[in-house]
Amino acid sequence: MDRDQKPTVVITGTSSGVGLYGAKALAKRGWHVIMGCRDLEKAEKAARDVGIPADSYTILHIDLGSLDSVRRFINQFRATGRTLDALVCNAAIYMPLIKAPLRSPDGYELTVATNHLGHFLLCNVMLEDMKRSPYPDRRMVILGTVTHNPEELGGKIPPRPDLGDLEGFAKGFQDPITMIDGKKFEPVKAYKDSKVCNVLTMRELHRRYHESTGITFTSLYPGCVAETPLFRNHYPLFQKIFPIFQKYITGGYVSQDLAGERVADVVAAPEYKQSGAYWSWGNRQKKNRQSFVQKVSPQARDDEKAERLWDLSINLVGLV
Repeated sequence: MDRDQKPTVVITGTSSGVGLYGAKALAKRGWHVIMGCRDLEKAEKAARDVGIPADSYTILHIDLGSLDSVRRFINQFRATGRTLDALVCNAAIYMPLIKAPLRSPDGYELTVATNHLGHFLLCNVMLEDMKRSPYPDRRMVILGTVTHNPEELGGKIPPRPDLGDLEGFAKGFQDPITMIDGKKFEPVKAYKDSKVCNVLTMRELHRRYHESTGITFTSLYPGCVAETPLFRNHYPLFQKIFPIFQKYITGGYVSQDLAGERVADVVAAPEYKQSGAYWSWGNRQKKNRQSFVQKVSPQARDDEKAERLWDLSINLVGLV
């Protein structure tokens, strides 16, 4: 290891929520964190507020909704001279109340562009950086959500995710197409669909590259972080009631601190070195509850769909 001998992790979406607290937990464990975010000043203040030591992080700009921004971030990271020992794809947007779709600078629906395509490009390009790292336990981690899986309670609430035959990808999201399945825009479904894509991406990375590189590719659902800013675009009443519901009815609630520790575990703890796994926690609000490998949704374990998604995404992010 060069520089200050600390292993280096890149985490996206670090100005608040799970990304920020994951950065805090990994810094505490001796990692240097590259904090990728859209608002540099907000991230700097947040890092100070939660007590991350100044020599344990570097803040770099990234907007996952813009493929050009992702490429600039990668170049900025490479300019630091650091090795890439772990990558955590955490950033996500959720806009349940919008009536009409928003488009990314590349012309794609903004939710899928941010949550899936930006991270897909980041993973594929930075995989080359990770291959060059001498660190013995390199890991690439993608955050999941219970709502991707209709077989779990949290995933049964409609609208349920459905990628269809990936018509939206195949047609390049050309106007008027906004959804992955090519159907009418539905903002909540757009989020859930994008998270299915995240799990499919992780599984396909594992299938293609784990054996040849030794890199561990995993995903996790750390529990319902009901007070995360992910829900900032929801109704104020929902933001007030949802944490109470998760704490006292479903038992799924976890604090941002605990979720950050679980992210750090999946990045760094020896017991999470199982490539292709999707980690979850039983009775998730209890700190001492054991983690386990969760079965992902039928769509997210569809290997044929994963391969088709990969090929179409490669084209949309310009890696052909």
